Amino acid sequence: MSSHAPVLLRDAEPPRTLPANVEAEAAFLGAVLIDNRILEEMTCPLTAEHFFAAVHGRVFARIAALIDRKAVVTPVTLKPYFEADEGLKELGGTAYLARLTADGQGLIAPRELAQQIYDLALLRELISVGRSLVEQAMDTSESVAPLAQIESAEAALYAVAEGAQTGSEAQSFATATRTSLEMIEKALLSGGHISGKTTGLTSINEKIGGLHDSDLIILAGRPGMGKTSLATNIAFNAADRLRRDLADGIPVKDSVGAATAFFSLEMSADQLATRILAEQSGISSEALRMGRISREDFQQLSFASQRLAELPLFIDDTPALTIGALRARARRLKRRHDIGLIVVDYLQLLQGSGRSDNRVNEISEISRGLKTLAKELSVPVIALSQLSRAVEQRDDKRPVLSDLRESGSIEQDADMVWFVFREDYYVSLREPKRPVDGDEAKVHEDHAAWAAAMERVYGLAELIVAKQRHGATGKVRMRFEPRITRFSDLAPEELGNHAYGDD
Repeated sequence: MSSHAPVLLRDAEPPRTLPANVEAEAAFLGAVLIDNRILEEMTCPLTAEHFFAAVHGRVFARIAALIDRKAVVTPVTLKPYFEADEGLKELGGTAYLARLTADGQGLIAPRELAQQIYDLALLRELISVGRSLVEQAMDTSESVAPLAQIESAEAALYAVAEGAQTGSEAQSFATATRTSLEMIEKALLSGGHISGKTTGLTSINEKIGGLHDSDLIILAGRPGMGKTSLATNIAFNAADRLRRDLADGIPVKDSVGAATAFFSLEMSADQLATRILAEQSGISSEALRMGRISREDFQQLSFASQRLAELPLFIDDTPALTIGALRARARRLKRRHDIGLIVVDYLQLLQGSGRSDNRVNEISEISRGLKTLAKELSVPVIALSQLSRAVEQRDDKRPVLSDLRESGSIEQDADMVWFVFREDYYVSLREPKRPVDGDEAKVHEDHAAWAAAMERVYGLAELIVAKQRHGATGKVRMRFEPRITRFSDLAPEELGNHAYGDD
């Protein structure tokens, strides 16, 4: 066998300095030709491309194709397919196929041989990515785009890493069932209502069962409804739950919290931090920005900031990100900090690759990219979205799916669609204006009716679950405190007292 190694290396396309073990390839192929069942029992996703010697890759591909057709593969049944193969002729022709099975050494540890072939192929792929990166970086032409090269290199490296971690094999039903039972057990241990990551709001968790891995959740609303506030609340709640669980000795895999990445394309990182500090300290964000706080308030603020120092919440406020750049940054955060939740504020501020000829196609590319990101990293992705002005033209301002801008692609790609709705926002706009010369009694009566309507709905909000793959749609009633931009659960007595939002 070893006497033919130099010839095999000449047959291979890559240079001989690349990491490879041609003898291991030959031994593995020989073992498969002796016992075809070895190929069915492999644990690593080996393909023809993983073989260093080109002829070995062709032999493996033909073996796999024949086995797929339920044929018995031996050197004799392979012979007709390789009689004209020039690479095999250099090794002695079809007689080489028989020599592969001569000593049967590969039968001793075929799985280990397959794993080694696969691992060496990954190293060669890594070298290829490195060479490509160097060649592109050396390019100083006018068309060079360094950031695009970095994004491309990160994507290529992540693809190599993912190839090493996950094969493309189908799961057995036993494996899928085991995963499902683990999810159900987590829901049971969490108190019976969370099988995914927590939103921090019991009413929402009970409706959706938590935020599920690989899901794309679209959170939409008209300006002023509080969608950024709700997204910030959820991001903080998930990160804070993980922080508390880790402090209590609960491992990451058993926590319903998550390290969170917040991509803020509209607000700066310090503005988001101010919102979270306001929520946690109970001091209005306006007072914080203006500096109108007492020494006691500042002390309270200091305590809150100390609590938040270890919060696994990562804010990226880079404006005008492309969907490709966002995915590259998310992969980096996953690799460095093992993020378990991604929030994007908001979808329409992302840019496509530039290949789309109109905005509708670009939005389709962006929504597909976000769903692909959720599946690729196996984390929930919450993407905020604008609504069309059609809402404002109706008497009932509650949004519906058709109000989503470019709704076809966004609605199709989303696993869940949520709408935030606050009736008090619209009622406040209807406050009667006092006329210069008018009937004072009539004005007072109108204002009293308006004040009563405002009192009925003030501080109340609805989360309308308009689409949900995992369960029923419907409404969740919450309290919203605009002073500190915080959503919270309604108390049980409030749920009974308010008819607001009932179907």
